[in-house]
Amino acid sequence: MELPVILTISIGGKIKEYFAISGDKLHTDLGVINLDELNGKSFGDTIRSHLGAEFIIRKPKAPDLFKYAKRTGAPMMPKDIGVIISNTGLCSTDHVLDAGTGSGILSIYLGSIAEKVVTYEIREEFVEIALQNFALAGLANIELRHGDITVEIQGLDEKFDVITLDTMDASKAIPYVPRVINPGGFLAVYSPFFEQAKEVREAIEKTGFAEVTTIELIEREIAFTGRGTRPSTSRVGHTGFITIARYY
Repeated sequence: MELPVILTISIGGKIKEYFAISGDKLHTDLGVINLDELNGKSFGDTIRSHLGAEFIIRKPKAPDLFKYAKRTGAPMMPKDIGVIISNTGLCSTDHVLDAGTGSGILSIYLGSIAEKVVTYEIREEFVEIALQNFALAGLANIELRHGDITVEIQGLDEKFDVITLDTMDASKAIPYVPRVINPGGFLAVYSPFFEQAKEVREAIEKTGFAEVTTIELIEREIAFTGRGTRPSTSRVGHTGFITIARYY
């Protein structure tokens, strides 16, 4: 079995988990785990620390990588990624063009479903971090390119089924989307600010898209206490605006 893995254990009715990325040993508060003992084991099997604590071996999924992957900034949240995946109908035969890779979280979610993801990142230091995270995810269908999407999209000779843009200059790339998107394909743009969302809508309206909608997804966690049940006050639900458009 290759790393990374998630090791979980129940302590006092609560689950503790440990993300094993690399190395011969994993030092935890419940003892040292010899990671070489993973050889020959399968997901769902157990492994013990030198103190006798028994951990269940679990395969990391995209939400685990969202928590444990190296960050370059604020990645797109799972709630927003879910909106993009569901509203574009992303499937296993799709080819995706993504821009604004960052730490690669969105690309990992997309690559877990699509046949291929081509993602562009303008900042070289972010490229290295994203490559490390893609290696952790074990996804070979993600191709990371270093470049400015507003320039690179003008020379692309590929076609895509879904295009996702998470860059401040998204509106500058939108006029060139028709030349690289398949008929019936979807464009999804993430905008952190009202002003940016407006620029995106204006660019889309000039480019011949249909079925255009911009939404804000508010997420509220529910808190269960002895006093009663109510929305939690510890988290802010707003993250950004998502514009979905279809090209015919």
